[in-house]
Amino acid sequence: MIRSRAAVLTVSCAPAPYAVSRPLQVVELGLADPSEGELLIEIHAAGLCHSDLSVINGSRPRPLPMVLGHEAAGEVTATGPATEGFAVGDRVVLAFVPSCGECGPCLDGRSALCEPGAAANTAGTLLGGERRWIADSGEQHEHHLGVSAFAERTVVSARSAIKIPDQLEFATAAVFGCAALTGVGAAINAAKIQPGESVAIFGLGGVGMSALLGSKLAGASRIIAIDPVESKRNLALELGASEVLDGGPSCAEQIRKLTSGGTNKAIETAGNAKVLEAAYAATARGGTTVTVGLPDPSQMLTIPAVSLTAEERTLRGSYLGSANPREQLPKLFAWWQEGRLPLERLISDRIDLDSLNEGFDRLADGSAIRQIMVR
Repeated sequence: MIRSRAAVLTVSCAPAPYAVSRPLQVVELGLADPSEGELLIEIHAAGLCHSDLSVINGSRPRPLPMVLGHEAAGEVTATGPATEGFAVGDRVVLAFVPSCGECGPCLDGRSALCEPGAAANTAGTLLGGERRWIADSGEQHEHHLGVSAFAERTVVSARSAIKIPDQLEFATAAVFGCAALTGVGAAINAAKIQPGESVAIFGLGGVGMSALLGSKLAGASRIIAIDPVESKRNLALELGASEVLDGGPSCAEQIRKLTSGGTNKAIETAGNAKVLEAAYAATARGGTTVTVGLPDPSQMLTIPAVSLTAEERTLRGSYLGSANPREQLPKLFAWWQEGRLPLERLISDRIDLDSLNEGFDRLADGSAIRQIMVR
């Protein structure tokens, strides 16, 4: 067993600002050695994502106490048995759904829906059903989405790790693990944007900006980007958006007027049912609306049911970009190497482990795109 400093959430629903309430407490924990099929990872970079914030604010209940963080990159420092293909010194990015490779969804090529992986993530364990975090009191702590990246070191299933190119710095590599997989995948795998199509992207955080880049890669001829924060809209224009809007009650109507009836595709990343309704309303007859946001489970969606049939509309969800990370990430790495996926542009702040609470205040108020905890 080794020791590692880690950011632990013990109680959800702490009031904002988090810089005052301090929901995340950085403490030193014991970390058991990796077992069969597991790796010990030294974390070099981890992104702050709304999926972490939703655990902090209680909209996504998880077992506590939990070491948070799920978007990360680091270096393998020890391997357990049955981890062929990995060695000490390997540089890896971590995917937040550990795919078993054997269940129905995995065999169907839909590893984002891996059943044992989902069960482990819900329970707060690693893929094998075990917990490796141990407090001095002897209490075991939970793993967040099989990663628990807000720490100096972590133990993960080898099924969560994918090797990265040597020239890819860790801070940018971390963005690939969630924002890029989710956003680019939503555009390419779920929306299936075709060359010449128009797309509206609602929400311009790390996932939304990645969806914008994915739409551009797919050949979209017109990309309308929507966010209330001006600095995000300005970056969206730099990254290839055709037009930007600040949202609001008339946003869908504006888009329909701009496009003579609506966009071919729309991608919602804000995690808000009302925003999803606007995204659906902004999509043309025969169009597709994709949601990747995770709203509070109490939020309900209202759309005209008849439109699904009479207008041949499609509304679908996308988790982890509807991707198989082991197949998708090498493609994303290649696009990055070609200069077509400049994810480093999405990094708005680099912070340390002790500044996470302040970072989540910036995430909550919408001022940050992608903050990266670096070590």
